[in-house]
Amino acid sequence: MPPRSNPTIRQRRLGAALRQLREQAGLSATEAAALLGVDRTRISNTEAGRFGISPARVRTLACNYKCPDTALIDALADLAQDHSKGWWEEYRGELPAFFLDIAELEWHAVRLRNALTSHIPGLLQTEAHARAVFDIVIPELPPDEIDLRVAHRAKRSTLLDRENPPAYEALIHEAALRMRFGGRDTALDQLKHLLEMGEREHITLRVVPFSAGGFPGAGQTVLYAQGTVPQLDTVQLDTSYGSIFIDAQMQLANYRQLLDGMEKASLDEKASRDFIHNIARTL
Repeated sequence: MPPRSNPTIRQRRLGAALRQLREQAGLSATEAAALLGVDRTRISNTEAGRFGISPARVRTLACNYKCPDTALIDALADLAQDHSKGWWEEYRGELPAFFLDIAELEWHAVRLRNALTSHIPGLLQTEAHARAVFDIVIPELPPDEIDLRVAHRAKRSTLLDRENPPAYEALIHEAALRMRFGGRDTALDQLKHLLEMGEREHITLRVVPFSAGGFPGAGQTVLYAQGTVPQLDTVQLDTSYGSIFIDAQMQLANYRQLLDGMEKASLDEKASRDFIHNIARTL
């Protein structure tokens, strides 16, 4: 079987975790290959997510790497076992790969923390709001591309409607709430939608008001996706040209601290709801 040309975020995450275990064990790729009776390139391709690996071989490697964390080993074996294709695969070749990676990351997370300064979280956007956002992309997108992106974003939001959805926590700055993407009516409908979604038990909305002043991560859009074990957490950052995915443990710790700091600067849930109501009344 030829190597995968476009491994998914979970395939890359599995490979990166196996590489970290190997490096922590002080073994080279050549030494790891000898444990499985394969050549070095097989290990390199597996760690890059270009080749799959069976759960049994994951456990063999973990055993020989002397990994003591059984929860991590089980989580990695589950990743290797999962060959299912999500709904986002219907967009492969139609949209940039990072759109699919974000959807996959969200779908498999057990908890999501989202912090935004100038935008409403994608999972909580109305169709009209999302269309207004994509309408002003530079360079201008053709109508068919906008339709694809809006449909994909709407499909992403179904994550919050499924049975046993992940806990979702959104930290939204006042600036994002006051941005009138699509005009007054669209902005008002968007605020009403936020309030409705915030009523759900698994969704927590908190507002960072202008009065909070400076706070950690100001200007950044951060999505922290919690995995089944802490070692499989991932941070996604937006850029002008796509997304960056971060899984280095020290950086993950820094982003957890950043989100905690932003949460301290935010209003509590009730005060946040009242705040959004007040903005809606003054539009």
